[in-house]
Amino acid sequence: MGAIPIEDKLQQAGLALLGNCQKMSGRGPGLLEHSAMLEDFTPQELDTLGEAMLLIRAQPGQVLMSEGDGGDWMLLLLSGTVDVTKATPPTGDDTDAPETMSRLGVATEGAALGEMSMFDRDVRYATCTAIDTVEAAVLSRAAIGQLIRQHPGVGAKLMVKITQLLAQRLRNTSNRLVKMLEKR
Repeated sequence: MGAIPIEDKLQQAGLALLGNCQKMSGRGPGLLEHSAMLEDFTPQELDTLGEAMLLIRAQPGQVLMSEGDGGDWMLLLLSGTVDVTKATPPTGDDTDAPETMSRLGVATEGAALGEMSMFDRDVRYATCTAIDTVEAAVLSRAAIGQLIRQHPGVGAKLMVKITQLLAQRLRNTSNRLVKMLEKR
């Protein structure tokens, strides 16, 4: 059996599919200002990138990504706020106790989510839930390949920005780990 198209995966998750993100530069300068991933893109490059991305909408309380699910796509938040949580299994002998949810953060306009799973095809590390109405651009692994082939400059710039984003997150995680170890 073949792979499920990304559009079908998004619709199965109950997300409203609104087409692609044509004219992303028309969303105003705020997107370029608030997104570390997009800050070096020109408006023309942003429009090229947007043509490769799908536009989705989620309502408050709707899950955009679920911890443990596989994923070959990532999100760029265009508007709205998203709660990022991780399930924590019960500790000790009480295996019947429910899992608790730990908030890892709150993501806002310009934030990128799900990039690790997009690259390594491993399961999602956290659950992302819309706090209010969210519009997001979906970038699939296949779309990145197509961008690299058809618009190498934009594809290369995108790869550099995502790599920088991942490196910064790793650096932040390492710093938090060192601080935790120093408290011991």
